[in-house]
Amino acid sequence: MILVPVKNSANAKQRLSAALDQPTRTELARTMLQDVLLALAQFAHDVSLVTSDPFAIELAGNHGFGVIRDHRNLSETDAIGVATQVCISRCIEDTLVIPGDIPLIEAADVQAIYEHAPERGAVLVPSGDRRGTNAVLRRPADLFPLRFGNDSFMPHLNAAVATGASCVVLALPRIALDVDTPEDLAQLANSDGERPSQLLARRLVSSGWNSQRLADNSQRSSLAEL
Repeated sequence: MILVPVKNSANAKQRLSAALDQPTRTELARTMLQDVLLALAQFAHDVSLVTSDPFAIELAGNHGFGVIRDHRNLSETDAIGVATQVCISRCIEDTLVIPGDIPLIEAADVQAIYEHAPERGAVLVPSGDRRGTNAVLRRPADLFPLRFGNDSFMPHLNAAVATGASCVVLALPRIALDVDTPEDLAQLANSDGERPSQLLARRLVSSGWNSQRLADNSQRSSLAEL
């Protein structure tokens, strides 16, 4: 099963607060989620959104996707932990976690993950900076616990290797871009394509958020995390 964790979009994308107000961040998060779900809808597989967000639940219904309720809305890690147990209870053999903020993803990327998946083991798709994990397939579904965050890739890799099962690290450029910072937003705006999230990013950048200001805000955001 493909699992898409979605936190409350009304408070989405706090790391972009230096560049965008909350209504705009919510619009961006929802637009990216729509792009991700459109790509997943082109891939014939079970999909469930892990969420309590009304907008996400409505989108799931529009696509015929399932919903696993995340009543606590604490974190992506917590949500996927709950969803994994639901999958185990349903005797689902594998899980593929896809975040809702990788708007350039295509069905071909999902197909590539499954084509590279070992009979028993994992596939990890790192973010562009190889710090985060932008997609992770586990077979069986609870092969190892997931811990998401800014530096999740190496912990996931180490956990996967520690199981003794096969682990494939797969570089997929379209999945590598997740939009969390002003710099990511500028990269989305400059990427080839006409997806709604790309058009929105270009509008936001052209409306006054020039590249230098985006970079300055990104640097401040990074320093604030230290």
